[in-house]
Amino acid sequence: MKKYFSVGEAAKAVHTTSEALRHYDRIGLVKPSKKDEWTNYRYYTEQDIVRLNTVRALQLMDLSLQEIKKVLEYDDLEKIIEFLVQAEKKADEKIAALQYSKSKIELAKADYERKLRGQQKFKGTILKEYPERVILLSDTLEMPTLDNLWNYLSHFYDKVTPALKDQFSFEDLAGIYTENGIARLFAVCIRYVNIDGLKVLPKGKYLCANCTEENREQMLRELIHIAQTKYGVDPTFTVQLIVVSGILQWNYEVQVYVDR
Repeated sequence: MKKYFSVGEAAKAVHTTSEALRHYDRIGLVKPSKKDEWTNYRYYTEQDIVRLNTVRALQLMDLSLQEIKKVLEYDDLEKIIEFLVQAEKKADEKIAALQYSKSKIELAKADYERKLRGQQKFKGTILKEYPERVILLSDTLEMPTLDNLWNYLSHFYDKVTPALKDQFSFEDLAGIYTENGIARLFAVCIRYVNIDGLKVLPKGKYLCANCTEENREQMLRELIHIAQTKYGVDPTFTVQLIVVSGILQWNYEVQVYVDR
């Protein structure tokens, strides 16, 4: 005995709505195998469910309902099978592309989580150990602004000659390097070759503190004083990492090198 499904049951089976099935019926895409002449209730068979699932899958391949209707109305079953084989291949390609995109998203998320852990706010000063970092100094940018932070790294890629661009990549990070009273924005190099403007930040211990634009200069003076009195070091340079704290907002992590 043939099993029948109500509109609600069929819609649930193919993860759509009852209204969507009524629309398929109206346009002749998938008609129910049975209609009650008194109540006008629609009833679907298992074969109807197969056709509904096929329609739903083809919609995910960005085909319009009219295109799907045209394919499913082919008289030649071999043509339908050939079309579905090609659709299956496209589905596999789409799945592979989504999996690749997901892997990139996971890597990006892990990277930002790592940065977040490294940028957690702390009160007062803290001693941090940093590896050697190579930075590229800007020729012209001295302080962060809304304009230069909006597309920050493009400035540093433009600084590199076209022949060397493929040999450079940068961290998604901005900062200010100050030496001998001269401040320049910088980008941290991941990959690089030797050009003018490169500066090496030595590995070792850095005295660090969080601050805002308003108290940045005061915090710098305090860190330098601590470095001189507590660590016996007279810093020759300072680093201020720019910590984006929201849309159009940023704070700083000030760093003073205290290794000897």
